[in-house]
Amino acid sequence: MERRNLTHVSEFYLMSFSEDPDMQPILFGMFLSMYLVTVLGNLLIILAISSDSHLHTPMYFFLSNLSLADICFTSTTVPKMIVDLSTYSRIISYVGCLTQISLYILFACVDDMLLTVMAYDRFVAICHPLHYAVIMNPHRCVLLLLLSVFISLFDSQMHTLVCLQVTCFKDVEIAIFFCEPSQFLDLSCSDTLMKNIVTYMVGILFGCFPMSGIIFSYYKIVSTLLKIPSSRGRYKAFSTCGSHLLVVCLFYGTSLGTYLGSSGSYTPSKVMVASLMYTLVTPMLNPFIYSLRNRQILNTLKRLHLWKI
Repeated sequence: MERRNLTHVSEFYLMSFSEDPDMQPILFGMFLSMYLVTVLGNLLIILAISSDSHLHTPMYFFLSNLSLADICFTSTTVPKMIVDLSTYSRIISYVGCLTQISLYILFACVDDMLLTVMAYDRFVAICHPLHYAVIMNPHRCVLLLLLSVFISLFDSQMHTLVCLQVTCFKDVEIAIFFCEPSQFLDLSCSDTLMKNIVTYMVGILFGCFPMSGIIFSYYKIVSTLLKIPSSRGRYKAFSTCGSHLLVVCLFYGTSLGTYLGSSGSYTPSKVMVASLMYTLVTPMLNPFIYSLRNRQILNTLKRLHLWKI
């Protein structure tokens, strides 16, 4: 295929879930419903935490920010997909693609960092309960949040700068429903060495290190729980980690599926499904996981008449 200079590439074409016109309204209704559930569910979590003074603790502070990050993360990709389904269009501009890449990386990394910070919070609460109030004081919580955002901004800008270095493209078809960085860099007709270096470096820095922190935190948590003589006491202590651990498994399971799929080992359809799980299904399930397994949030939602069982 003839190489195309950047000055002549003003738009890209995203992959559609289905080329069948009869399926477009069905997919539109399904994804719109899932997006609305995601936004409303996470907003309910934020509302419940902000309205109940009993929930003004480090754990719920990070949870409310995780819900906000989930709303922003989902909103970077899903609304565009819904609009495309309603207009039967697959076009995204070059500037829009770079903007989507930047925001996608930013909020994905914020999610990643907040899950790591929440694991550290649970580690301190269970392994050092007497010093918890001192270690996780309000100033340190805000500092950890700002540090997570700063690292995420750095990661996002680094990805964007690498994408800006692409000066020619061998194709304008992106094999996914949004501008995913690896898929975008795959379109480059120049050497892929830089792309591979950045992909693996970022994977190590922002994937392995946070995951290692989470694994270490839970290793120490389990070691501490095994020293508790009462099984009831062990269950009560670990129950505060159950929701977080389930969300971590969903987040890393689906994101690793997307990452591995983008490397070329999966078919495009499998990459699409993995990406959908990562960008929409997981953020949609998070509010249910935290609310259904958390009696305090459920009681707050009931008092606000926002949850009926």
